[in-house]
Amino acid sequence: MELLLIIANIGTAVVLYPIVRHQNEILALGYVTARIVECVFIAVGILSLLTVVTLRQEAAAGADASSLVTAGESLVALHEWTRQLGPGFVVGVGNGLILGYLMYSSRLVPRAMALLGLIGGPLIIVTGVAVLLGVLEEGGVWQVAVIPEFLWELLLGIWPIVRGFNPSAIARLQHE
Repeated sequence: MELLLIIANIGTAVVLYPIVRHQNEILALGYVTARIVECVFIAVGILSLLTVVTLRQEAAAGADASSLVTAGESLVALHEWTRQLGPGFVVGVGNGLILGYLMYSSRLVPRAMALLGLIGGPLIIVTGVAVLLGVLEEGGVWQVAVIPEFLWELLLGIWPIVRGFNPSAIARLQHE
């Protein structure tokens, strides 16, 4: 599933870049960069878990079990950190703040919808940092703060398919 997430993240960045670059090319490139950074964190997390599988196979082959358990626990911890830093933090910057601002200012989607990203991005950043610093427990009640970002990403996936981008906004962007 995480491999599909990587493909979807890069796919959305590549598809949206030519559209939003007319609004602000630097921020559009920042959005693509944030998505790539998020995907790198996810990929490192995947590799750490695949390495745990390899360690389990070595344990079955008779390697020193106690050192393999320690290494395995370290790799699982690495996966948790990459999940916190990628989808738990960088997504708030890239998809929430940057893409939310680009969609809000370009009016490609309804402004109220883009506000979900502009609200959800900072909330994910704050709760993500709080989890990283141990102030909040992961998955605790404060994690409801991700709901605006969740709705933003969900609607942004559905809106262009069902309603399309605002035609007048597209025409305005193409003439700039």
